Parts: sequence; structure tokens; C-alpha cells
Amino acid sequence: MISIIIPVLNEAESIGDLLNHLVEKSDSKNISEIIIVDGGSMDETAEIVKSISTALDGTVVQLINSEKGRAKQLNNGANVATGNILYFLHADSFPPKDFDRLIINEVEKGNKAGCFRMQFDSNHWWLRLASWLTQFSWRACRGGDQSQFITRELFDEIGGYDENYIIYEDNILINELFARKQFVVINHKLKTSARMYKKHGVWKVQYHFWTIYVKKWFGASADEMLAYYKRHLC
Repeated sequence: MISIIIPVLNEAESIGDLLNHLVEKSDSKNISEIIIVDGGSMDETAEIVKSISTALDGTVVQLINSEKGRAKQLNNGANVATGNILYFLHADSFPPKDFDRLIINEVEKGNKAGCFRMQFDSNHWWLRLASWLTQFSWRACRGGDQSQFITRELFDEIGGYDENYIIYEDNILINELFARKQFVVINHKLKTSARMYKKHGVWKVQYHFWTIYVKKWFGASADEMLAYYKRHLC
């Protein structure tokens, strides 16, 4: 059984569509629950979740509150999850049809963690190339936008997401998975929003993401990376 965990902060624009998408593209028999972890939304996110959850047939949707910070929100969602597979998903990322069965198939084959290929909702040539590269099992091509499935057992063994990281928390977990040789890329496309690239510009965002990646490689602390992110992309 899969517990889907979605951290949100002011996601009224997409959360309703995502919940309907998840129900339409999966079999409710494989889903323990969908857990929406709200970090303090000031828009109508909570109201939309509550409205949709009462209309869904056969799928349990929980809305819980959390201190802001994606790692904290993800861990809080995991703490109340009942499934033996955890599926962490961003609010603007839409997994492929039968994503539940695709994930379960990988776990049954012995693959305890992994993600889907990714496709941005943009025709910019660089984002199309970046999307194409996500089919390969290269650490540099990984990120939270591709979603993350992991068995409860392995997640607990690692200790969950490192809450010291306000950004880059997804890559820290992925590094732990690569170190254990427990990561597989499912060759089906998840579609995610390119909204940050559209807001700030493709080359600006890509440059600063690369810079953050290199800073971590050279030993930058979580606070140093966050300060850089706030200066350039917030």
C-alpha cells in the first residue's frame, strides 16, 4: 500500500487538479491515503483540499498542519502515514497513469526507492533536454520534482529527510539512496511545472541551481546554501 505525501504552501492553483489526477490515474486499492501537509498557506489551499476530499470515493485524504519547511512537512507526513511505501510528491507534479502499480512493481522486484522520468510543461529547448536526461540514472539529473518513492523500512533506516536543509533536502535523501545503491528511474513520464523558470528566466534559474549543486559538492553548509538561494531566487 502506498501513502502519498504532498507538502503545500499556497498551492490553491494546482492542488485540486492534482488530487483529481491522482484518483483518476491510480487504483484506490493500492493507496493507503493521500496526506496533504500544509506549511501555513494563506490562500484557499486548505478549503480546496477539504472540499475535494469529501467528494472522493474510496480514497482517504488527510490534511495536516506543519511548521513551514519542506523537509519538516515531508517528515510530518511520513509520521502519520500507514502505507509500507511512501510516495513524496510536489503539488505541481503530475505522475503518469497507473503510477501506483508502476511503483509497486519496482518494490516487488527489490527496488526500494526511485522516481519517474520528468517532463516540464514547457517547450523551451533546454528544459526539453533537461527532461530527456532524467531517464538516465545519473545523480546530477535527480531532484524532488521527479517525485520520490521509498519503502517505509528504508526511509526509517535513513532517518527521513534532514530538516537542517530548507532547500536541497531532496538531494540529501537521494545521496543516501545512491550510497546504498537503492535508486531506480521508472521509464514513464511525470509532468511538472516550469513555473520557477518562467518567473525568473531559464538561464538564471539553471545557473543558480548549478551553483548550489557545486557549493554543496565543495562542502557548503545548509545555511550557506539557503542564504545563496534567498539572495538570488526568492
